[in-house]
Amino acid sequence: MSQFFKTYIRGIRYITSYVSITLIVLSLVVLSVRGLNLGLDFTGGMVTEVTVDASLDNHQLLNVLTPTLGEGTTVTPSGGEGRWLIRYAVGDKQETPNISQLLSPISNQVQIVGNSMVGSQVGDDMVNQGGLALLISTLCILGYLCFRFEWRLASGALLALFHDVVLVLGFFAATQMEFNLTTLAAVLAILGYSLNDSIIIADRIRELLLAKRNTPTPEINDQAVMATFSRTMVTSGTTLITISALWLMGGNSLAGFATAMFIGVISGTWSSISIGTVLPEKCQLTAQHYLPTEVDMAP
Repeated sequence: MSQFFKTYIRGIRYITSYVSITLIVLSLVVLSVRGLNLGLDFTGGMVTEVTVDASLDNHQLLNVLTPTLGEGTTVTPSGGEGRWLIRYAVGDKQETPNISQLLSPISNQVQIVGNSMVGSQVGDDMVNQGGLALLISTLCILGYLCFRFEWRLASGALLALFHDVVLVLGFFAATQMEFNLTTLAAVLAILGYSLNDSIIIADRIRELLLAKRNTPTPEINDQAVMATFSRTMVTSGTTLITISALWLMGGNSLAGFATAMFIGVISGTWSSISIGTVLPEKCQLTAQHYLPTEVDMAP
């Protein structure tokens, strides 16, 4: 395996970087054409908590509710046996549906525990606050990268972060999966995870540049990827196992979060190796950029 990487790692880095650029363009096109399918957290709607027969599951409830309430309806457990939270959109002029009447054909007892409405103004505030959180976290990361690395090396890590977020958003736009607050939380988590991978590889590149000043930068990048590859695979692999368990057993309420995290971890590992190393190389990064600057002390 090590001999394989010694022979082909540079070609793999270049090919995957071109694939990444293509995926970024495609994701931006899909985002601009289709947009995100924003959930009730952002658009507003009704949340009804009900108690029904304990033998019913969410698929049976959705089969009855979806024809009347719409495709965006979600049903999630509410903590007690037979207790569910039903989220659905309600138009400005549309009367609130009678949930008890809708569920009576499949449940012997239907009890409405509570109703709450998320207004459109609250939804707009959620959009603004979510966008602000994403912007602030990005600016903080940008400031950290500028402080930690020379701009050529920092630019690779920053573009890798952009790549990961855009790919996740492009996937949700293409599939029209619901984009809600938990999904936004996953996007913010992806920023941190991808940054971790990028910093580890960038640190190794900087160390090798100073230790092997006469070695060409492409070879330095190859060695940095090989030196961190096993650690990256172990970290990503164990993270994906955890996310897979969450994906399989978390239910509909965590499906968006798990999906976004799964894509983000894979793309974050990919981009740190491809974009994070190729862009500094194309920007002519050399050991000279990390050598101390000589100061002329002559009077």
